[in-house]
Amino acid sequence: MNLKQLHYFKRLAEKQHYTEAASSLFITQPSLSHAIAELEKELGVMLFEKSGRNVRITHAGKLFLPYVDNALLELENGRLALRQMCGQQDDVISLAFIYTMGETVVPRLVDRFVHQPGNDNKRFCFYQGTTSALVEDMRADKYDMAICSLVADENEIEFLPLISQELVLVTSCQHPLAQQAKEDISLEEAIAYPFIFFSQKSGLSQFIDKMFMQKKLIPEIACYVEEDTEMVGLVSVNYGIAVMPRISTLSRSDLHVVRIRDPGPTRYIYLATRKDKMLSAAAQGFKKFVFTACQTLRF
Repeated sequence: MNLKQLHYFKRLAEKQHYTEAASSLFITQPSLSHAIAELEKELGVMLFEKSGRNVRITHAGKLFLPYVDNALLELENGRLALRQMCGQQDDVISLAFIYTMGETVVPRLVDRFVHQPGNDNKRFCFYQGTTSALVEDMRADKYDMAICSLVADENEIEFLPLISQELVLVTSCQHPLAQQAKEDISLEEAIAYPFIFFSQKSGLSQFIDKMFMQKKLIPEIACYVEEDTEMVGLVSVNYGIAVMPRISTLSRSDLHVVRIRDPGPTRYIYLATRKDKMLSAAAQGFKKFVFTACQTLRF
């Protein structure tokens, strides 16, 4: 196996869609398919399986993914160490973010930032994961900042609210709730059906739990997942319904999306930084930019 195959595997695991993954890697779909096929051949296991128009990571793929993440992270840390030794670190910003931020929010923020005068020499290192994983890595000083959910009672990390995020109810188009064709729906109306929930590693999990607790509802849990594309795939085959952020993937999927009536407190996304870390000039500049930009940009 080679480094390129590992990068391709990681991206396909995130997107679980060959066309979207290939596009984000700036390669053709056949090139991506060939690379994954060669990797599967060398490992002797199937890493992905078809799921409608998408693909789904297999059990073997899920087992392999953390090792790939760790390997790529260590290599990136080595590259940054070399850049620091050569005096090039000041222009590198290490930014981590939860999966839902990688589709629109982070790309738009970074694009606007690097096109501002004086920022054309700034470079980014990106990391993705669940909020709990990102916060744990931030404690270990693996990057400058993270865009993620709030973690309560976290003494080492400062969380500053950036943007609000609408949560919606998502079902398959064949689901009985979809046939009602309502503009909005209450959780009480949906409670009779099994739900797909985010795992406890996700910062969104506790927020959604509170939505149900405040209404004294106990949902039946069909399964738990860690990220949004996996949830979209399972909902599309009617494995369950879900409460999830209104991300742009939903508009491109064969799903029924409806507003939640009286959803309760607003869900916010935060910028997290270590309280005891002195940011580089580039990172500090990006931090200030993010707060200004999030007041004007619509996501």
